[in-house]
Amino acid sequence: MPATPDYIRISDEIISAVRAGKYKPGDKLPSIAELCQEYNVSSSTIQLVFVRLEAIEAIRRHQGKGVFITDPSTWLRKPGT
Repeated sequence: MPATPDYIRISDEIISAVRAGKYKPGDKLPSIAELCQEYNVSSSTIQLVFVRLEAIEAIRRHQGKGVFITDPSTWLRKPGT
């Protein structure tokens, strides 16, 4: 069985952190450099994480300001639904 790609694993971990309350609407995510170091991956992998999270509208990016969590009630489904 093939391993889950890093960008999917990391984006799923961020979604789990939102579900657990670690991140709340409006919270700023760590920088790309910080996430690279935390997960031991390249910046291109973190860019893919952001693309995936943007696709489900879980984050919004503001150039020069950072990446922010959006309101989970609009995109986060309850487990099992």
